[in-house]
Amino acid sequence: MTLMTTPPIDQQEDEEMLVPHSDLVEEGPQPMEVAQPEAAAITVENPPAEEIPTLKFTWSTQGFTRLNVRKLYSDVFVVGGYKWRILIFPKGNNVDHLSMYLDVADAASLPYGWSRYSQFSLAVVNQMNSKYSIRKETQHQFNARESDWGFTSFMPLSELYDPTRGYLVNDTLQIEAEVAVRKVLDYWSYDSKKETGFVGLKNQGATCYMNSLLQTLYHIPYFRKAVYHMPTTENDAPTASIPLALQSLFYKLQYNDTRVGTKELTKSFGWDTNDSFMQHDVQELNRILSEKLEDKMKGTVVEGTIQKLFEGHHMNYIECINVDYKSTRKESFYDLQLDVKGCKDVYASFDKYVEVERLEGDNKYQAEGHGLQDAKKGVLFIDFPPVLQLQLKRFEYDFMRDTMVKINDRYEFPLQLDLDRENGKYLSPDADKSVRNLYTLHSVLVHSGGVHGGHYYAFIRPTLSDQWYKFDDERVTKEVVNRALEEQYGGEEELPQNNPGVNNPPIKFTKYSNAYMLVYIRECDKDKIICNVDEKDIAEHLQVRLKKEQEEKEDKKNYKAQAHLFTTIKVARDEDITEQIGKSMYFDLVDHEKVRSFRIQKQTPFQQFKEEMAKEFGVPVQLQRYWIWAKRQNHTYRPNRPLLPHEEQQTVGQIREASNKANNAELKLFLEIERGSDERPIPPPDKSPEDILLFFKLYDPENEELRYVGRLMVKSSSKPMDIVGQLNQMAGFAPDEEIELYEEIKFEPCVLCEHLDKKTSFRLSQIENGDIICYQKPISIQENECPYPDVPSFLEYVHNREVVRFRALEKPKDDEFTMELSKLHTYDDVVERLAEKLGLSDSSKIRLTSHNCYSQQPKPQPIKYRGADLSDMLAHYNQASDILYYEVLDIPLPELQRLKILKVAFHHATKDEVVIHNIRLPKQSTVGDVINELKTKVELSHPDAELRLLEVFYHKIYKIFPPTERIENINDQYWTLRAEEIPEEEKNIGPNDRLIHVYHFTKEAAQNQQVQNFGDPFFLVIHEGETLEEIKTRIQKKLRVPDEDFAKWKFASFSMGRPDYLQDTDVVYDRFQKQRKDVYGAWEQYLGLEHVDNTPKRAYAANQNRHAYEKPMKIYN
Repeated sequence: MTLMTTPPIDQQEDEEMLVPHSDLVEEGPQPMEVAQPEAAAITVENPPAEEIPTLKFTWSTQGFTRLNVRKLYSDVFVVGGYKWRILIFPKGNNVDHLSMYLDVADAASLPYGWSRYSQFSLAVVNQMNSKYSIRKETQHQFNARESDWGFTSFMPLSELYDPTRGYLVNDTLQIEAEVAVRKVLDYWSYDSKKETGFVGLKNQGATCYMNSLLQTLYHIPYFRKAVYHMPTTENDAPTASIPLALQSLFYKLQYNDTRVGTKELTKSFGWDTNDSFMQHDVQELNRILSEKLEDKMKGTVVEGTIQKLFEGHHMNYIECINVDYKSTRKESFYDLQLDVKGCKDVYASFDKYVEVERLEGDNKYQAEGHGLQDAKKGVLFIDFPPVLQLQLKRFEYDFMRDTMVKINDRYEFPLQLDLDRENGKYLSPDADKSVRNLYTLHSVLVHSGGVHGGHYYAFIRPTLSDQWYKFDDERVTKEVVNRALEEQYGGEEELPQNNPGVNNPPIKFTKYSNAYMLVYIRECDKDKIICNVDEKDIAEHLQVRLKKEQEEKEDKKNYKAQAHLFTTIKVARDEDITEQIGKSMYFDLVDHEKVRSFRIQKQTPFQQFKEEMAKEFGVPVQLQRYWIWAKRQNHTYRPNRPLLPHEEQQTVGQIREASNKANNAELKLFLEIERGSDERPIPPPDKSPEDILLFFKLYDPENEELRYVGRLMVKSSSKPMDIVGQLNQMAGFAPDEEIELYEEIKFEPCVLCEHLDKKTSFRLSQIENGDIICYQKPISIQENECPYPDVPSFLEYVHNREVVRFRALEKPKDDEFTMELSKLHTYDDVVERLAEKLGLSDSSKIRLTSHNCYSQQPKPQPIKYRGADLSDMLAHYNQASDILYYEVLDIPLPELQRLKILKVAFHHATKDEVVIHNIRLPKQSTVGDVINELKTKVELSHPDAELRLLEVFYHKIYKIFPPTERIENINDQYWTLRAEEIPEEEKNIGPNDRLIHVYHFTKEAAQNQQVQNFGDPFFLVIHEGETLEEIKTRIQKKLRVPDEDFAKWKFASFSMGRPDYLQDTDVVYDRFQKQRKDVYGAWEQYLGLEHVDNTPKRAYAANQNRHAYEKPMKIYN
């Protein structure tokens, strides 16, 4: 037996892991205990003759729960001339799930080197409602080494054996197999690259959902190009850098000849354990990845790509019917969730999305200044993104069955989607009607299977041509259009009749493969989005790194083969409860992650385990009594019953299997130890069916403290008043002290703690094993000055209590102070308490920003919706934070929200200085308004000087803003906004003159001689035929550089980041004839001035972390 006091590594339980059934205890073929069930009923439904032989096989197994065999085979059936059978493990193949496989029946007698390829599905039929049948499908190349293939964890045994679930009816299990055999198309030798030009992605075990999403994103070339342009260096590690890992993955997808692995990417996500990524579905991963990339792209040349591609906006409105009052709120989205149930197609879902809800009767709207009013509530779209991602709501909660179900209803989606239809019925009055919202289908992501598990794959047409491709993990195939469309609508399908002349009713079956996510590309944007991406977009260090990787792949083999032989036992004791209650937890009894944990071989006799515990805890075997924990329907977790003597004679594995209804690899026990007056262990009291074990917590209202004081074994027929003396003794009270008792019932989603009548028996009060009773001294109303006078109010307070760490927004890494708040506090409640803490008289001058749990930074935008409560403010997707950022404004927040603030760096024309100005204007203002405002603040070289506004980033000019551009969408958080006078020479450019960019640069001393730009970029007019020598004279004069320094400068024309050094006699004009704008805004060609960077290293105060070292500056406001 192996004892481990550290928690064990989580075992991977991938529902879609496809493995041969091989028992890991022995190697090679094994004799099997195979039994045919009593009167097993076999039915075969033959499909019509097709090119691909297909057969549906039904196997009814009677007396299922009475089977006493480890393995069970069905009768043999023939498909495509081959013999097959189904293999099941009724009690699981070393797991708490039914294990089921398709097996080659005559594998032992087949000739050497045989193989056959099959696509198949296996299903356990729900005999009460076929809608809840569990079906999984896969494909496999069967051979002598892998003659069976299927699902080790097909479905939980607890659900299979539950008679209310409908899988076992009259003790009969019904299994279906649909098997299609392909002619020896050698599955393993299929070359996706050769057949389609594309390669697939390896499935790590349960990452098909991620693979389908990554292929979809990769085949949006604009997105791929943006990923390639994210700054990375040769010193970055792919496993620690999402941009580099994604660049590496995309590069391999573009240039590899074989399938590509995803482990580097998942490690860069921080997914170090298998279960860390099993929680995500495609939609969740898409949102998390988009947000992460959005953060990583900030401060780079591709900032805003995610928003440009995927961000749309809609307007939530409430409009009163009888008074002139309307409330609107603009929100952004990266994807839309569309209802499937009750909707015929995508258009019906959009109709439902914008459906108007009437607020009337008891549901009237509280309109500010007008009281309760009848109103209309709805959503309209302000704009749609170029790439529209539609998440189809295929999964929903069935309240009747208290479980999640998959909606397999038929749901149609078009090749072309017109969201301007019916005169723009989906658009708000503020929408830009000049944009044509006509979309073309790019990708269809498919889920095949049921709510318990399944498989994801994608149909994509990368160039929007008529040719579709199916990306199914590592396999890519060409497909016709109806495979991507009609066959993914879902719904039911009829099996063709075997005998058309016979008037039999058609046989229908549900299609379990259907579309789950759709990606559309807007027609007017497709030329920009489906752009060319080649090696010039890929960093050189990345190409070198990936070429090296081919030699470093052959080292890693695991030793996890024995994991199935062990189980983990977690033992909780009174000491653990005492240690935790009132400190790290208040509800229930113990956090099992913080108790002693032991890794034990399943075959170990429980008595042997008790001997080890005797050594571990110093309690003799005969004085130990163990209780099984049970999870109750109200989600509490309590000791339920003691282990019976005959159970203690079993092995650890048998006890875990019989008692563990949570279907995990752990056995949780409570060790009851009785102690005498000298604190030495004594025999536990005898327990009759009449006895129940109760746990007690004591509440002190004056000090607001709750602690665990012990447990008692009581008769269920007795009354609480019978044990008052013992409870007073446990609390240290006088024997006749009056106390109030409460039963702690549950705490999620809300607290339920009820007063317990001391004169009613425990049985009549429905008190049972494991129940928790809290008690206290009563407090009279007159003397009550404590805010939580009784147990229920204290537990309610603890449940909603949230200790929030506040950070000043300008110091986002440092906790400044903490405050204890309630999750129910509104935005105004929070800022009022914060203002009191900061000593501010006006709380409206405080602005809050939420925390991004993934980037560990403030979210880009402050909290705008004041109706949110604290729990909303701390929520981030499926995670909760305890951090809020605050800033103190100089004007009230409502007033500020109507303004746009821009930080503009003004470069004086004749003085060597930069002055930063904060420009505040209404959001609807234009760049021209900014320039006019600047003119009132700056010193011009002459009264008639004209100004312009530039966008500068990393010492390069990316944009000249037109005066008519609205300032609402200008981002100055990471880009520098520079204002300057327009030189006279630029106003009078001749037809044969050119305006070029001029940038300063230096080369790193390192071996790669990487170019680094610095200083202030500028424009220069060059004339036809002008030599470098003539241009140098003008540049020296413009920059006022002394002769001695200027003589050391070198000049080069740059194209695609590579310098071409110039001689004085070179005609510079000729180097810039074919200049064009790059996709992301920077000029791909410029004149470079190479010299030592002697500028003072002072950063703009407005942008401390931008690495933007410029001229000396002054800040006036």
